[in-house]
Amino acid sequence: MKFYLGVTDNNWYNYLSQINPEDINFWQPGGNVSFKALSSGAPFLFKLKSPLNAIGGIGFFSSHTFLPISVAWDAFGNRNGCNSFLELQRMILNYRQDKDNINPIIGCIVLTNPIFFRKEDWIEIPENWSGSIVQGKSYNTDEEIGNRLWSRVQVLLDKYLVDSTLDGQKSQLILEEPDAKYGKSVLTKVRLGQGAFRVLVTDSYSRRCAITGEKTLPVLEAAHIKPYALSGPHFISNGILLRSDMHKLFDTGYITITNDLKVEISSRIKTEFENGREYYQYHGKNLLYLPIREIDKPASQFIDWHNSNIYKS
Repeated sequence: MKFYLGVTDNNWYNYLSQINPEDINFWQPGGNVSFKALSSGAPFLFKLKSPLNAIGGIGFFSSHTFLPISVAWDAFGNRNGCNSFLELQRMILNYRQDKDNINPIIGCIVLTNPIFFRKEDWIEIPENWSGSIVQGKSYNTDEEIGNRLWSRVQVLLDKYLVDSTLDGQKSQLILEEPDAKYGKSVLTKVRLGQGAFRVLVTDSYSRRCAITGEKTLPVLEAAHIKPYALSGPHFISNGILLRSDMHKLFDTGYITITNDLKVEISSRIKTEFENGREYYQYHGKNLLYLPIREIDKPASQFIDWHNSNIYKS
C-alpha cells in the first residue's frame, strides 16, 4: 500500500487539531504543481516541521485541484487552517514572491477524516527522511521502512478509531476494503466532508454550470440533489454544479432535472413572480455538462426524491 508523508505547516496543524474538522485543505502556496502521489482514499501523514520533527496525524486523500484563495476559503473556511480569509491570505503570500497578487491560484490537496494525534502519540520520522525534503515523500508498505512506519500508524488508528471514542462520539471512519462511492481506495471507506464534496463536484462538471455552461468559478456552487440536512449523502451522484441563482431555484423547487437528464422549469416562477424569461429558455433542454464517469452522474433515486419532495410542478 502506498501512502504519503507531507511536510505540514505547524501553525496550520496546531489550529486544525483544536477544531476536529470533517475535511481539510492541505494547501500548496505555489499553485503550479499537480499532486499525483496518491489515489483517492490513500493515507496522507502530517510531518511537523522543525523543531518538532515528528508525525502528528493523518488524513485520507480525496482529490487535488487548483483554486484562487478566495474560492478555497469559500469552500473550506477555517478548515484551511486559520480563522479568517485575511489570515489565510497572509499565510500563503508569505511563501510567494508575487506578494502583490492578492488572490493567487493555490494547490489544494483535499483530505477527509483527519486525525490529529495527541503529542504523546507522535511518531518519529523515518530514518531515510532528508532535511532537504520540502513538500513530502511517498512510502510503500511493500518496503521495509514503509511497512515499519505504517505498522506504527496502524496501532494509532486502532487506538483512535476502533477501541475508543473521540469527544464522546464514534469516528465516522471505517477501516475496510474499498467500494466505489467516490473513487478507488486501497484501504479505507471515508465519509466525505462538505469541502471535499464541493471540490469533487466542481471538477467532475469541468467547472461549468450543468444547465447554463457558466464557467465563472466564484458563482458556481455544488448543489445537493437530496439535501445533506435531510440525509442526502456527499456523493458526486447526489450533486450537480449550478450557477448560484440556478442553485437557489433548484433548492427552492422552481427548477429540477429529469431522469433523462433534461432541465425542467416550474410554471410557478411566472405565476408567482411574473417573470422568468431568463430561465424558461432552458426548459426541456439537456444538461450541458455532466461528469464523465457514469457512476458520478445524477442518480435516479436522488432525482426522484427531489421531484417528489422539492419541485413545484
